Amino acid sequence: MEHLEYRKKIMIMIAIMSAMLFASINQTIIGTAMPRIISALGGMEYYSWIFTIYMLTSSIMSILVGKLSDLYGRKPFILFGIAVFTIGSFMSGLSQDIFQLIIYRGIQGIGAGMIMSTSFTAVGDLFSPRERGKWQGLMSGVFGLASVFGPTLGGWIVDNADWHWVFWIFLPFGVIAFLMIWRLFPSQQKKEAYKIDYLGSLMLTLTIVPLLLAFSWGGKDYDWASSQIIGLFATTLIALLIFILIERKAQNPVLPLDLFKNKIFSLSNGIGLILGAGMFGAIMYMPIFIQGVIGASATKSGFVMMPLTLSMVVASAIGGQIMTKTGKYKFLALLGLATMASGLYSISFMDPDTTIMRATASMIVVGFGLGLSFPVFTLTVQNAVEHQQLGVATASTQLFRSIGGTIGVSLLGTVMNRSMQSEMEENMKSLGGSQANALPPEIVEKMANPQVLMDVGQMKKMASELPADMLGMFEQIIGIVRSSLSYAITHVFLVGAIMIFFGFLLTFFIKEIPLRTSNQSNENETRFNQHQKESI
Repeated sequence: MEHLEYRKKIMIMIAIMSAMLFASINQTIIGTAMPRIISALGGMEYYSWIFTIYMLTSSIMSILVGKLSDLYGRKPFILFGIAVFTIGSFMSGLSQDIFQLIIYRGIQGIGAGMIMSTSFTAVGDLFSPRERGKWQGLMSGVFGLASVFGPTLGGWIVDNADWHWVFWIFLPFGVIAFLMIWRLFPSQQKKEAYKIDYLGSLMLTLTIVPLLLAFSWGGKDYDWASSQIIGLFATTLIALLIFILIERKAQNPVLPLDLFKNKIFSLSNGIGLILGAGMFGAIMYMPIFIQGVIGASATKSGFVMMPLTLSMVVASAIGGQIMTKTGKYKFLALLGLATMASGLYSISFMDPDTTIMRATASMIVVGFGLGLSFPVFTLTVQNAVEHQQLGVATASTQLFRSIGGTIGVSLLGTVMNRSMQSEMEENMKSLGGSQANALPPEIVEKMANPQVLMDVGQMKKMASELPADMLGMFEQIIGIVRSSLSYAITHVFLVGAIMIFFGFLLTFFIKEIPLRTSNQSNENETRFNQHQKESI
């Protein structure tokens, strides 16, 4: 595909980015719409499964399809992914209860995993590593645009139309992307039949699913030391050991273990995992600080987060162009991670008196650093492996980022909860036992939950139910909760900054090998392979 005329390549990339936008905006649009959907369908206790099932199915499918697309070509999988995602989206809008929605979201995740895995890999088929930089940057920008407009659009739809349209409004994008890729995307020449690694695929699934569930539930639904979490980790470990034994003998392993002997591959995926953890940490916990500590509205919270994604889009585009023009990428990764770490570190000094402008400025710094570094590690992996392993290698980067995001949100959530609990206990002592006991226990219990800070209506209702002489104590406890939440979240950002800084240090150990100017074997390829052998 590398030798297609440039105009046709651009048309194919437009189709691929349309498919990615279709999948990514359907992922972000649902967040703000979920409260309205839950009120219509019920099942609040299963709320988290709407997101968990999508993450599980998309993560598993991305790595499984990565290897299959190396064997049978990208076109059938990206087309099937778009079709499955479109069906899942349509069915989600027809859900009659929460269980149907969870099932259909799982179907969406299967399609999304196929789309994401094959989309990034297709860039490697169409362009040489030297040319990929700008396209990887543009594709990362698609995620940023979806993050900017998805939540706002989701809220607008449920405020002005039926919630079903959250899932239906972008269905035409899927149809158009399907037709364009079916018409324009070249088919791979038919090859000999391959033996598919079914057993390895099963054991890889049994490794990833319990791991992601353990980090999704740990410290929230179940205690870290509970039998459920320990059992999930034990299942992961056993499945991993069996998986390794199977892959060492498999004819066409679903995830070739030899890839991990390549230091560039292993380091890049390790840093990608760390980057995913830091990225999701910033995105998940900053809105809690803005609404719960500063006391701003959800709308203002969205406006603070918007500069992060916009600066990420701009930095991704700039970084991609620089990589394509210079052929250099390591300095961009180092600059991006250093910028992101400094942004998160500056956020760790915020307090209840922090202004919206300062929070916005910090988010711009974090977003710019994220945008510079995010596309680099996909490119380093693609550049460090043989072209026939491009699909599985690219899919591995998606998998490690997903795992990093899940682990990061879970661990940072544990940091926040424990820091807040200890700070609350310390601050409540300053009130004096008799004063604190003057309030009804059920009111004190509700106030100790930081969620109350983000619901002004609930706070006013609680205050209206209290005698006038207790209002002063009520305000003092609210102040303690707010300062404790501030203390806890700033600890979260400090830990996030340390994690990203560790990724920055690891980046120094990545050997920068020349970006190839072709996907074909030639004299330059021979020199590349020599560089690769030296890095193993």
